Amino acid sequence: MKISNILLATDFSDGALHALPYAVDFAKTSGAKLHLVHVIYDVALATGMHIPHTSLDVLYKELEDTSRANLEAYALPQRKDITNVVYAVVRGVPHEEILKYATSKGIDLIVIGTHGRTGVDRLFFGSTAERVVRGASCPVLTVRKPA
Repeated sequence: MKISNILLATDFSDGALHALPYAVDFAKTSGAKLHLVHVIYDVALATGMHIPHTSLDVLYKELEDTSRANLEAYALPQRKDITNVVYAVVRGVPHEEILKYATSKGIDLIVIGTHGRTGVDRLFFGSTAERVVRGASCPVLTVRKPA
């Protein structure tokens, strides 16, 4: 199996940071392009609430600019040997956008950290990683954050 494109989905959490070495190692071993993807959760889209459009545009522009800068600096020391990196900041519902990105870019492997939530936390926050696993057309490596 040839791996040419690896997607690391990150929300900048400790769980996502723990998944990074796996994505980097796979990219180094296979010579694959590493796609670092961050999804800005679109509250209006997810909830259907009406929020004044102009204020949202300004807010999302600032979030996108900040997220892009954070993504480009994200764990730079750990991925210093990887030169073929693509940075993407998208807006929407995280699992949906990760799956769309993976399909549109021909991703061969998705690496995603999990928070290991259970019980009420899982009920309220759901699991982006689980939804990605269920919907992905390529293999997904989930990396659980140590307890």
